[in-house]
Parts: sequence; C-alpha cells; structure tokens
Amino acid sequence: MNFGEHITIDGYKGNYKKLNDKELVLKCLSKLPEKLGMKKLSQPEIYFAKGNDLKDHGGWSGFVVIEESHISIHTFPASGFVSADVYTCKNGMDTELIKEYFIKSFGLKDLEVNFIKRGTRFER
Repeated sequence: MNFGEHITIDGYKGNYKKLNDKELVLKCLSKLPEKLGMKKLSQPEIYFAKGNDLKDHGGWSGFVVIEESHISIHTFPASGFVSADVYTCKNGMDTELIKEYFIKSFGLKDLEVNFIKRGTRFER
C-alpha cells in the first residue's frame, strides 16, 4: 500500500479563450474536488503570472488545498498549454474523470499524463 497518488497533466493545443479565463480556472479548482469526492479546506487561490521569457508568455496559476492534499493549475494561453496536478493521500483516484475534465474544460487536443504512487515505503 502506498501513501497516496499523484497525477500530472500537461495539456496541449488548448483553446486560448478558455486558458485565459480567470473565472473558468477558478471554477475548475472549485468543482474538481467535489467531482472526486474530496473536501476543500480553502477556497481556490488564483493569480495572473506575467511572462518571464520567450517560452513563458504568462497565464493563470491557481491552487486549492484539499483535505486530501492539493490541486493546481497553470495556464499558458498563448501557447495553448496547461500544466495541472492532483495529489491525494487517497488511493483509487479516478484518472479518467480527471483527464476528461481537463480536456473538456480547456478544449485540449492532446495530453501528456504521468501517474505516480507516492510514499511507497510509508509505514502505517
């Protein structure tokens, strides 16, 4: 048994307007915990991060702390890219639901997904 699970999602060729929509990012951070049966410990926080070089043209960065750990989203509208992660101390995460949620929310055409079992040597 491991301590928890962590999925990272890199989404490509997303919709510029959706990736640049502050309210949509907030909605995603607010609704996803409920869809996964997790409990928010705080309201989502979101910030606009201006670009810092040729590769990063800026976008929205946000997170929500959940009882089970956290969810974060970083959008890069000019590049059609989003980077997100969901980390939980629960086991049995619904990775298909999470992937579909991000595809639909941001109009993504391609995903790169990594699934990690965390704390594989955690002692109970």
